[in-house]
Amino acid sequence: MATAASGALIGSALGDAMGFPTEFQSSAQIDHRFGPWRELPLPVVDGVAYITDDTQMALAVGFAVRDALDAHGTLGPGGLEPLLRERFVEWWRSPENNRAPGMTCLRACEGLSQVAAWQDATVMGSKGCGANMRVHPLGLVPGLTADQQAGAAQLQAALTHGHPTGLAASDLTAQAVRLLAAGTGPAELVGELRAYAEANSARYHAHWLGDLADRTQDPDPVSFSRRGWAETLAALARLEAALAAPDLDADPCLATGDGWIAEEALATGLYCFLLLPDDPVAAVRRAAHSSGDSDSIAALTGAFAGARHGLAAWPQDWVAAVEHRDQLLALGARWDAG
Repeated sequence: MATAASGALIGSALGDAMGFPTEFQSSAQIDHRFGPWRELPLPVVDGVAYITDDTQMALAVGFAVRDALDAHGTLGPGGLEPLLRERFVEWWRSPENNRAPGMTCLRACEGLSQVAAWQDATVMGSKGCGANMRVHPLGLVPGLTADQQAGAAQLQAALTHGHPTGLAASDLTAQAVRLLAAGTGPAELVGELRAYAEANSARYHAHWLGDLADRTQDPDPVSFSRRGWAETLAALARLEAALAAPDLDADPCLATGDGWIAEEALATGLYCFLLLPDDPVAAVRRAAHSSGDSDSIAALTGAFAGARHGLAAWPQDWVAAVEHRDQLLALGARWDAG
């Protein structure tokens, strides 16, 4: 898709904005306030559809990757980590960081402002969805090798969330975006993701992660990686079971999880996309009208749908309203141009 990057970046921000007012509410409460899921509106206040920390941090990742490539011509941990750290700490200090940010991200970013080694700042036991709600830009950057995409996806997660499942789910989220942008069909997607997870489950990206695995109770780095991929593969199995008996009108969180943790956010975001693979707007509405981490689930769904369908997937008035539209479109146009 020629505009996959623009479509995914805007789609994720739209999902984030749509899920902003529904997060922390039950399906019944969302129904009462907004009506049925098929009619869920994009919330616009004074002409702006406001986003949350999900899009703020996705932009941080996107800008860090852009700047690393501009400075070094290639992507590696030595060039990327300081730029990610700078952007994450800038986000932590910003007065705009008032959109219900995750506690793990706040704690880790404060640590990143104080310590030399990022491994000393990360929250080792956390696999919250903050690890992968922001990773989709790495599935959109042209020219990355498989190692660069996977290593950078896991590194950006590991700066705040040190649990191996957060790393694995982030890696797989970026891969899902990459596959969809490259033309993989919805019917093949889950099988491709399962094959990728199985092929990479014993791989520890030491070049990117350093001694992170040594700080856990796992006997070795391979065991650390396997633990994360096992939980991520289990989430894919739940997704496959849900897709075998799909229910458009049931809360998607009942099928694949509430999305507060990384592997569930990935599975539920994919579930909403794959329920409605040819109707991006309906897919994002279905994701935002959910009882769990609605903004993160819908942000992931929007990234998947936008990667598949491109920028034309989204209504023009929605694109015009979404906060940070110009920055999102500038990054997207750069990567769409190759």
